Amino acid sequence: MLSPEIVTVPSLVDRCDSCSAAAKVEIALTSGGSLVFCGHHANKNAGKLTPVAARITVEDGFEWATQSPPA
Repeated sequence: MLSPEIVTVPSLVDRCDSCSAAAKVEIALTSGGSLVFCGHHANKNAGKLTPVAARITVEDGFEWATQSPPA
């Protein structure tokens, strides 16, 4: 299994697909399409999302559960 590419952007404008809060993470799926999540739902489901992601776009300043903090 390959690790998805993780990209940081200044901000995301979408709303969470689960609760409509401000998006912090967008998951581009390997099967096509994408999912967008607030910080709570992104980190809650990180273990399920990472294996199906081709690319993960994270808003700058948000600590994605699978991302190592900067050194």
